[in-house]
Amino acid sequence: MSMTVLGPLPETADRLDVVSQWRIDDLIDVLGCEKEVVEAALAKLDYSRDLRAQLFVPPELTVPAAFTGHRTYVCVNQKGGAGKTTTSLELAAAWVAMGYTVRVIDADPQEASLSGEWLLPRFDGIAQNERHTLTDVLFGRQPLDEATYETSVQGLYIVPSGDDLGTVEYDPRAARDGSLRTAIRRSKAPVDITIIDAPPALGKLSINGLIAADQVLVPLKVGALDRKALKDLHKTIRRVQEDENPELVVAAAVMTAWDKSNYAGLVGAALRRDFPEAIIAPARRNVQVAAAADFGLPVRALHPKATTTGDYDQLARLLLPVKGAAA
Repeated sequence: MSMTVLGPLPETADRLDVVSQWRIDDLIDVLGCEKEVVEAALAKLDYSRDLRAQLFVPPELTVPAAFTGHRTYVCVNQKGGAGKTTTSLELAAAWVAMGYTVRVIDADPQEASLSGEWLLPRFDGIAQNERHTLTDVLFGRQPLDEATYETSVQGLYIVPSGDDLGTVEYDPRAARDGSLRTAIRRSKAPVDITIIDAPPALGKLSINGLIAADQVLVPLKVGALDRKALKDLHKTIRRVQEDENPELVVAAAVMTAWDKSNYAGLVGAALRRDFPEAIIAPARRNVQVAAAADFGLPVRALHPKATTTGDYDQLARLLLPVKGAAA
C-alpha cells in the first residue's frame, strides 16, 4: 500500500501576522466583570485590527526554539470537542513536512478517538492477537515500541488507544504516575517528536501525559469557553509543574474553530491571563476539517490551501525550526 508524503505548503498559502504586542491584553482585567464593563473595554479596540486572526508570541520568547533532541508534547483539555485531536494531528503533519519523524500516542479511550476513526495504524501482516495498544504499555505488558505502528503518512507513527484503555483510569495496577514518561524514555524508536493526544478528562491518562511531556499544547474551542474548566486545567498543569514535572512548559494555546468576534477576543484574553508564557494561535474554522477523518488523512494532505492547514503549519514553525536548519 502506498504512503502519503507530506511536503511544504503552496507559496500562496494564507499567512497570519505574528505580533508581540496584543491589544487583547487590555481585556484581561475585565474578565468576569459586568456585561457593561466588558462591552466598554471591547469598544476601545479596533475590531478590524485588534480582533483579526493573528499569532501572538510573548515578547520575551525566542522563536523557534532550537531542537536539541527528542521532544514530547501533550495536547490536553478536559472539555470534549476542544480540538485536541485536530491540533495533535495537524501539528504532527506539519512537523513531518518539516523533516521530523513524529509519533502520536492516542491516549483517548473514546471509540471516536484518533486511532479509532481517523489515523488508523497499519497492521499489515500482524495477527490480531499480536497487535498491541497503549493499554498494554500502561499495564506494563509491552514496551512502547511494540505498540508503535506506521500510518498511511510517511514519517508519521501512531500508538493506538485500544477498546479497553478506559480501564486504566480505575485499575490501580495501570498507569502509575510517571509510567508513560518511563515508557517514552525507554523507547528506541527513531522518532524526533512524540505527541500525546490526551482524553477529555483530568484523570490518570491526562496526568501521565503531563508528567511525560516537555511541553503542553492547550486547545480551546472559541464559542465554548467554560471558565471553570479552564480554571481547573490551569490548576492541574501548575500542580504538575510544582510537583512531578518542574521542567514542563506551556508552549502554545490554540483557539480552535476561530472566527473573528468579540467573544474570540475574550477567549484570547482568558488564555493570556492563565498561560502568559504561551504562544496564542488561532486555528480558523474550516468545514474541511470535519471531513478529513473520512479519508484517514490529516487535513494538510487533503487541503493544503485550507486556512486551518496554514494556521497549524505556521504555529509548528514557531515552535520548532525546520529539521536540520542552522540555529
